[in-house]
This record gives sequence, C-alpha cells and structure tokens, in this order.
Amino acid sequence: MSLSELRAAGIVDPRLQRSYLRCRDLNARHGKTYYLATLLLPPDRRPFVHALYGFARYADDVVDSLDPDVVPERRAQYLYEWGGALFDDLRRGHSEDPIRAAVVDTVLRWEIPQEYFEAFLTSMAMDLTTDSYETYDDLMVYVYGSAEVIGLQMLPILGAAPQAEPFARRLGTAFQLANFIRDVDEDLDRGRIYLPLEDLARFDVSPEHLRQRRLTPQIRAALQYQIVRVRDLERASRPGIAMLPSTTRDCVDVARELYCGIVDAVEDIDYDVFNQRASVGMGRRLAVALPGATRAVWARGVRPGPKQGLAIGAARPAGAAVDRGGRARPTSPA
Repeated sequence: MSLSELRAAGIVDPRLQRSYLRCRDLNARHGKTYYLATLLLPPDRRPFVHALYGFARYADDVVDSLDPDVVPERRAQYLYEWGGALFDDLRRGHSEDPIRAAVVDTVLRWEIPQEYFEAFLTSMAMDLTTDSYETYDDLMVYVYGSAEVIGLQMLPILGAAPQAEPFARRLGTAFQLANFIRDVDEDLDRGRIYLPLEDLARFDVSPEHLRQRRLTPQIRAALQYQIVRVRDLERASRPGIAMLPSTTRDCVDVARELYCGIVDAVEDIDYDVFNQRASVGMGRRLAVALPGATRAVWARGVRPGPKQGLAIGAARPAGAAVDRGGRARPTSPA
C-alpha cells in the first residue's frame, strides 16, 4: 500500500498513515489470499480493508498464542482490556494505539456498527474456554462472531446494499468452515475441535479418533460431508456478489473462489489433513486473480497499460473520502 493509496482514501495524517501501513503489513504477511483479493479493490478502499484485517489478526494472535508462559486467563484478560480500549477509543473518536488508530478511523468513516466488533471479540474469547461444539447450530454461534461479522463489516466499504447482508454471512461461514477442514491438525495442537461432534458421530468418528491423527475411511467421509456444506454455502452466497458495484465485485468473487478452493486442495491431498496442509497453488491463484484484476481495472474506467498490474487503478483526488453509498465526500485529517 503506497502513500498515494492512503491519500486517495483521504488519510493524510502521518500518525494514521503509519497505523494503516502496519495493518497492511499484517494482511500481507498473514493473509496472503485475502491480501491478493484486496488488490482488486479501488485504491481508495484498500486501506480500510487492511485496517479491519489488522484488528482481526491482532485479536486472533492474542487468543492463539502458543507460548506456555501466557496462560488462557491472562490472554482473556488482555483481550478484554484491548477490546475495551477499542470501544473507549471509538467514543473519543481517535486512538493512540498503533493498530487501533486505523481501526477507529475506519469504523467512524464508514459508520460500521460497534456490535460487529463486540461479537468478534466474544467469539475470540470463546476460543479460550470452549474446545469443541456439539452441534452445527452451536458452532454457528461462534462462527457468527469469528467470520460472519467480518463480511458485514466490509459491506459499507464495498458499497453494498443492506440486502446483501445474508449473502455476506453465508460466504463468511463458507470461508470459516473451509479453514476448519484444512486446519484440523493445527487446531488439535491448540486443543480444539471445530468440526461439530454430532456430525463426526454420524460417521462413527470420535474426538479421540481425530487426536490419533490417522486418516481413516470414517474421517474421510466426515470431511467430505463438511466439504459439501462449504460448497452449498458458497453457491448460496453468489447472488450477494452480483449485488456489489462493479468496482468492488471482483475482489469478493476472487476471494470466494480462492478461499472456497481450499476444499478442492483438501481433496487433492486425499483428505490427509494430518500430514499435509492443503493450500491453493500459485498457478490457480494467478489463473483466478489475473482475469479478475483485468475486470476490476476496466470497471474503474482505467484501460490497462503495459506496466499496469493488480495495484493499478483510478483513485479519487487526495483528501476525498466516501460515504456509505460509495460517493466521494470531503474529509479532513483525523
């Protein structure tokens, strides 16, 4: 993310710029697929998506710290304090924290409901006390805060109408379930099982079977069952993508195909999630992202030139921000 992108987004205060750049670095380092899709957005939208990712990543890192010296109770306390500081910052209208500064600025500019961040932090705290979920409905309580609200936070930045909300929730759930399928082994290291126990029992799989980390026909069938669920949710989300403006639609569409492609990668390794980490290869990433990038550039009214790549696009004049409908509006440094 260059300074020109920050200026295009109306972010001219040096302190805020540093915060947004830090969030961008978190996205680039930890969310490679997410970051790639973000590059398809108009430049003046990208910083705000990076800020939301930075918030989610930081909170997730607090919860998932494997340092044995940081006990769950201390992590829970730190998460509670950090989240409380965010809401205090929102009331003040600014933050001095190197991550929260960009988050607060994004939330206030786009009028993102605070309740989404409360739900996210609640789910993160659940990771410190809950190691499994009996039913799919039980799991969905967690997934609402851990994944669905991420899509809801994004909607105003993407210029989406409220009618897109249920579709955004379905896509967020599909992304999260795909991650659960891929990360069975990693989650066991953290003492967690996200696949609903009721679903596992349907195929005669117990938590102890998973902990043995040996692929069996029963575990393979249980994973196949979850993959069908991911694909059903992915298909059900597509009408919402069609509701997005042409300038932001390809970002979400590319993310949809690559994230949900995780389950294809699980199939490619014959479901052996205990010995291999399924990943979408660079060939497929480029095959999906490059046509999406071309469509995104044309949608912004910029004819691709010989040196233009994913990060090239039309930017609003420096000092301009946008309202919830995506229209330019004047702003002053925060």
